[in-house]
Amino acid sequence: METGRAAGENVAEYTVSEISFAIKRTVEDTFGYVRLRGEVSGYRGPHSSGHCYFTLKDEKARIDAVVWRGVFGRLRHKPEEGLEVIATGKVSTYPGSSKYQIIIEALEPAGEGALLAQLEKLKKKLAAEGLFAEERKQALPFLPRVIGVVTSPTGAVIRDMLHGFNERYPTRVVVWPVRVQGETSGAEVAAAVRGFNALEADGQMPRPDVLIVARGGGSLEDLWGFNEEIVARAVAESAIPVISAVGHETDWTLIDLVADARAPTPTKAAEWAVPVRSELLARVDELVRRHQTALRRGLDERGSLLKAATRGLPRLADLLGLPRQRLDAAAGRLTQGLLINTQSHRTHLVRMAGRLQPSVLRQRAQLGRERLGALTQRSARAVAQGVQARRSRFDGLATLLGSLGYQRVLERGYALVRDAAGGPVRSAAAIAAGQALEIEFADGRVPVIADAGGGTARAKPRGGGEDSGPQGSLF
Repeated sequence: METGRAAGENVAEYTVSEISFAIKRTVEDTFGYVRLRGEVSGYRGPHSSGHCYFTLKDEKARIDAVVWRGVFGRLRHKPEEGLEVIATGKVSTYPGSSKYQIIIEALEPAGEGALLAQLEKLKKKLAAEGLFAEERKQALPFLPRVIGVVTSPTGAVIRDMLHGFNERYPTRVVVWPVRVQGETSGAEVAAAVRGFNALEADGQMPRPDVLIVARGGGSLEDLWGFNEEIVARAVAESAIPVISAVGHETDWTLIDLVADARAPTPTKAAEWAVPVRSELLARVDELVRRHQTALRRGLDERGSLLKAATRGLPRLADLLGLPRQRLDAAAGRLTQGLLINTQSHRTHLVRMAGRLQPSVLRQRAQLGRERLGALTQRSARAVAQGVQARRSRFDGLATLLGSLGYQRVLERGYALVRDAAGGPVRSAAAIAAGQALEIEFADGRVPVIADAGGGTARAKPRGGGEDSGPQGSLF
């Protein structure tokens, strides 16, 4: 017993924190970065802090997993419940609960089957929103002035496309360089499509009439950036028609389903974007020849119709014969008609001359004078009667006015008081002491000045003289 106590006394003593952090350092130094393959379990989306916590498991064991907020935003493949993944990260421990865990810095589906399952799920989601519907696809312009190309600025793809443009129809090409493979590929392609759409039509950098998103062939992992949701939505929102030219003819990505047209190769996309210049010139020459031939044929046909119509018209002599005959007949009747008209007017003049004798004129003048005299007498009588009627009416109105005038009231012993302006004074309260007034009686007017002596407003003649005697109140 004593030996045991002595041995125990020689064992180093640790605090809980010291042993926990010592284990943490041991685990981190021993394993460092690892790649773990397992199934995502317990994933409920990012925490309110932005970090993600879930578990990686297989048929025999499980390990906690953490994805920090800054790393989560950069992940090309986000964790999904039940998805088998390969996680790259650092094994560590969490001293607060004595658990070991993997801090994930990269995440990818485990195998092509997982990628296809993830792709099929996103495809169904976008199809349900109508992003693949044919009715929303735009027609490609026939002869674009500017073509925007979203691809890598190096490599055979852009060289082949530029060569195709120069051979078919030289046009202006604007290249937006992006990475066509890797974690940032999808975000760069989406930003390029939206960037082209944001350009002004008449700006320093012209807005393209059509866009081509191009990349050479590759595996499903290589082409995965063109399967990302952000790329599909950017192409669906594009107001500029988009041609997808990603991979070879047997390859397909989500951008192929959303784009307005899908070319089997980037070279075919260049052929679809512009017509062949030599073919256009030949077509124009052909149309010019056809137009000239049609014009000549039309002129010939109309000339023949004109000649046929001319043969059916009557001769000029036939057209003018009848009018000439009618003119000759009218000219022959004109002389006789003038003679008859002159004789008729002469007869009428003789008849009227017999009626214009002096006796007849004197008789008509006498009748006119008699009629004028009668009318003059009738007019004088009518004027006299009108004047008499208006005089009687005027006298009646004058009598009525006299009976209604205030002078009749003054004749009954009343008086009218006026102020200096000649206006009537209607109450005693309106008169101030010393105010100049005028009193009108039936037989004349008297100027007075108001006096407040004795407590009652009184009046005395103006001019400074004394009252000849006591005078009663005027009000």
